[in-house]
Amino acid sequence: MRHRPVLLVIAHGSRDPRHAATVHALVRRVRALRPGLRVETGFLDFNVPSVQGVLESLAAEGVRDVVALPLLLTRAFHAKADIPAVLRDAPARLRIRQAEVLGPSPLLLSALERRLYEAGLTPADKSSTGVVLASAGSSDPEAIAVIADIAREWRHTGWCAVRPAFASASLPRTEDAVRELRGLGCERVAVAPYVLAPGFLPDRIARGAQEADVLADVLGPAPEVARVLLERYDTAALPARAALGA
Repeated sequence: MRHRPVLLVIAHGSRDPRHAATVHALVRRVRALRPGLRVETGFLDFNVPSVQGVLESLAAEGVRDVVALPLLLTRAFHAKADIPAVLRDAPARLRIRQAEVLGPSPLLLSALERRLYEAGLTPADKSSTGVVLASAGSSDPEAIAVIADIAREWRHTGWCAVRPAFASASLPRTEDAVRELRGLGCERVAVAPYVLAPGFLPDRIARGAQEADVLADVLGPAPEVARVLLERYDTAALPARAALGA
């Protein structure tokens, strides 16, 4: 336990100050769940510190092992291209393992339901409520397929119906999915943003939810999200810790 790799949470970044504030709140929850684990935050764009800056600082301190964890819900362009490119430019002394993205995970479904209940639904409402699983969207077919799979899986937990929707790059849009669920005869329609932090695309999801009965908050620092981060960290860190005899 003496040589646990540093956890570097890599967020996209945004001009919207709510984004960074939410990321930092999530990281604080992760630290609270795992006292003694060093957790740093780096941003790909718009916010500081940058990922490269954090990596250089860690190397200057003499850190050797780092788990880089993309704060992403699907494996799309940032996880496949942007982040690996940044990590390849890291100081040579660092041994970096890139953890898997957060989704899919049963814990994230629990976090989605938490947000819906916080917005006013109850477990007794499930069978009569249609849910729009609204994600940011991607041009990556793998990421789109994952969202569709999650919607199908979530439907089997008791909701009247669940439909995926996307704020960009793909269809349908949130408002179209809301109307589809109305047409199916669901008594009420709820929109569950499958996004981690506020920003431009989550705001577009909210505008598309104007005809819905319930709009949940973003996942943000939900305790289930923090637990997923630690699960991904543990999986990636295990080989490094074993090599060190930790």
